[in-house]
Amino acid sequence: MSAPGAVAGPLTLLVIAKEPVPGRVKTRLTPPYTPREAAALAEAALADTLHTVLRVPARRRVLVLDGAPGAWLPPGFDVVPQAPGGLDERIAAALTRHADGSALLIGMDTPQLTPDLLATVGHDGHDAWFGPAADGGFWALGLADPARAGALVRGVPMSTDRTGAIQRDRLTAAGLSVADLPVLRDVDTAADAAEAAARCAPGSRFAAALDRMAEAVR
Repeated sequence: MSAPGAVAGPLTLLVIAKEPVPGRVKTRLTPPYTPREAAALAEAALADTLHTVLRVPARRRVLVLDGAPGAWLPPGFDVVPQAPGGLDERIAAALTRHADGSALLIGMDTPQLTPDLLATVGHDGHDAWFGPAADGGFWALGLADPARAGALVRGVPMSTDRTGAIQRDRLTAAGLSVADLPVLRDVDTAADAAEAAARCAPGSRFAAALDRMAEAVR
């Protein structure tokens, strides 16, 4: 059953995320940020991403979560646990088990994401959609036939500067037509955080959280 507030649309939209607990998320932000501050930035990025997804027409919206939901979770999402295994296994399982029709999976690390960036996904005639990240990874992966995700994603080495290129090559090698989404920058380091905040929409939670932390040290 779709979550309350789902809007009729061509896509299942999935966000894969980790509960923003200090010491478990965004550890590369420490230093200069404390584990609690890094978790606050992760929470803000996740909240911005979820609220952006709510503004995109979708058949179903799913949060694929490692951990427990908190006050940062808005209504309108089904919440399911991540599968065990490496990130490739978890991405593949999310797409194969929880998608209804065409599906797009998005990470929690790009708070500068806007609904306009996803406007053509699911109804432009492509077999796959790929969002490359500036660090060589990817921030989004979509499939018109998510049942194929296992063969397309499992075994791709994750968290390397070649992850995105290898994943995209998997798609084209399988004969899929691929639509490329804009390159976005994941928030992994303090420099990433500043760059992402500068590109966030006005009023974003992430930019506001970063500003509060900057004010605290002035």
